[in-house]
Amino acid sequence: MTDLRNTRTPILNTGTPEAKRKEILDYFHKTFTLDERLYDTLASDDAFYLRAEPLRHPPIFYLGHTGVFYINKLIIAKIIDQRINPAFESMFAVGVDEMSWDDLDDAHYEWPTVAAVKAYRDEVRAFMDHTIRNLPLTLPITWDHPFWTIMMGIEHQRIHLETSSVIIRRMPIEQVRHLPLWDICEESGTAPDNDLLPVSGGQVMLGKSKDHPLYGWDNEFGSHTFDIRDFEASRYLVSNREYLGFVEDEGYTTKALWTEEGWNWVGYSTARHPIFWIPSDGDWTFRTMTRIIPMPWDWPVEVNYLEAKAFCNWMAAKRGKTIRLPTEDEWYRLRDLHDIPDQPYWDHAPGNLNLEHWASSCPVNRFRFGDFYDIIGNVWQWTETPITGFAGFAVHPVYDDFSTPTFDTRHNLIKGGSWISTGNEATRDSRYAFRRHFFQHAGFRYVASEQPVELPEAMYESDLAVSQYCEAHYGESYFNVENFPLQCARLAVAFMEGRPKKRALDLGCAVGRATFELARTFDFVNGLDFSARFIRIAFQMQEKGVTHYERLEEGEIVSYHERHLADFGLDTVVDRVEFFQADATNLKPQFTGYDLVLAANLIDRLYDPKKFLTTIHERLSMGGVLVLTSPYTWLEEFTRREHWVGGIRKDGEPYTTLDGLKDLLAAHFQMIGTPRDVEFVIRETRRKFQHTVSQMTAWERIK
Repeated sequence: MTDLRNTRTPILNTGTPEAKRKEILDYFHKTFTLDERLYDTLASDDAFYLRAEPLRHPPIFYLGHTGVFYINKLIIAKIIDQRINPAFESMFAVGVDEMSWDDLDDAHYEWPTVAAVKAYRDEVRAFMDHTIRNLPLTLPITWDHPFWTIMMGIEHQRIHLETSSVIIRRMPIEQVRHLPLWDICEESGTAPDNDLLPVSGGQVMLGKSKDHPLYGWDNEFGSHTFDIRDFEASRYLVSNREYLGFVEDEGYTTKALWTEEGWNWVGYSTARHPIFWIPSDGDWTFRTMTRIIPMPWDWPVEVNYLEAKAFCNWMAAKRGKTIRLPTEDEWYRLRDLHDIPDQPYWDHAPGNLNLEHWASSCPVNRFRFGDFYDIIGNVWQWTETPITGFAGFAVHPVYDDFSTPTFDTRHNLIKGGSWISTGNEATRDSRYAFRRHFFQHAGFRYVASEQPVELPEAMYESDLAVSQYCEAHYGESYFNVENFPLQCARLAVAFMEGRPKKRALDLGCAVGRATFELARTFDFVNGLDFSARFIRIAFQMQEKGVTHYERLEEGEIVSYHERHLADFGLDTVVDRVEFFQADATNLKPQFTGYDLVLAANLIDRLYDPKKFLTTIHERLSMGGVLVLTSPYTWLEEFTRREHWVGGIRKDGEPYTTLDGLKDLLAAHFQMIGTPRDVEFVIRETRRKFQHTVSQMTAWERIK
């Protein structure tokens, strides 16, 4: 049991390949088992279907999600090309934060039984065991190594170990049970008085290089330096007792203490105290993951960012000085001034971290670091800093929606880890962020500083591919070539003359222009794309009506652009569109009943286009129209050769993609009209463009 709760993320550049294989296999199985032991705390199968946290799925989703993640990522990485359970690997694919594409509507799901999901997990576990044992392994394991994807699955499962524990903590107490593996701290006493201590300024250097010995998420890589002025920081994390002063001073009903976002949250939530405090006969009790206990006043308070910020404003008014949460840079300055070993290099966790001590918080004066306490561990610590990428940031191609959806100025960084932060979460370089109204096992310490906090106002999209698509969809036209998504939508609508125009599907919608254009004609349009990097731009356009992006001019020179839906007269159609992240070859059941499916420049970027083409009729109403465009650029980078639709020799003769389309679609479709060419231009720099010609074909479903 102790061994299960005391594990370390592997060092990926030392040892022999076979020793490292054994270490990763052991890490995988301990992770999988610990995840399952967490769900053992649910008292019955019925508990798996309760939505205790309204911004997240019920536990049944996460029971499946951590399993399907392994398979979906191995497919994206082209390590495997066969699924175990396509229905599960679609249903349980996406759903971590309340992004629009996370589809939290329970009406869309008929959740399977707990037994069925556990049986699936057993299959995944056996499959991953076999894969880890047999996949070729050389050292070091770096960013583009096949075993990096395996580590990604393991570390992802450890993230959900923590987030699922928060969901379980929100469950009705009668729906959970206490088990010895999850014993809590029994220590509690008088809370210490908090005070501010000086912290000397200096330069902070953050960011990892691609040859770093530990696994990391994409937002950890790159470089960042910042000069910190001298500041003061609270000796302890804010305890329940210290926070009680804010509650008793009517902090939750004093509007002046809250940000506008915070006050809106107070009105919506009707909160009057921290979420894990329970009023009890004029006193308070406290909710741990599986128990309700007498209030431990000397444990850290657990609140969201908005509450922590309001407390700091209250404290500032009382003390007459600038008091706020630390920035990410200030937190690192405090950490770096103390000789704190990093996981996995310590002998024992130096704080209440990595599940090495208890399955709960503990007193704020239990773990000392010089004159300070709990610099790491116990609970996460909110910061003033919205997450963004460091200089040189690049998304990992296997998991492009880990970080970029949070680069929206709405997700603030949390630092230091909690009692259940393990693996990558418990390392110095980890960077995790949540929406400011979210709850984790998170509290805060406060600082006094006159150094201004640098907060981004308008974020200009700098991801090169996304910026190019923003320009292609919403920017200028070049060489007298009409905007491509506008062309596609216009021509697709022309095929619909005399046909119903109720529902359309823009499959591979990228940043959404064609989706909005189709909504001029159709009553409702879904825009789906596999890439969260693209979908978040489309959603931003729908929600805010504007997007900002950098356009590369030459070398390091960029220009900055702002585009509004109103510029195109599309602001009136936003209520008729809905965007989701989805896999075109493995769509969820609700995406059906369409009169039109537009798949523009999609098929030669799918890992299994033949499956897509032989099943897409299931998404169309009888008589509905499928419109395809593609330049037929078949590359093994995207599609294994055996899955190419055409561009090959068959029986010694040239076999074109159009030949393949006719053969694959013949069972359910007939072609409308003749193929036509549609040009498009992608601007790379001021003087470099891609000028491509796609072929458009239209097909009517006849059976």
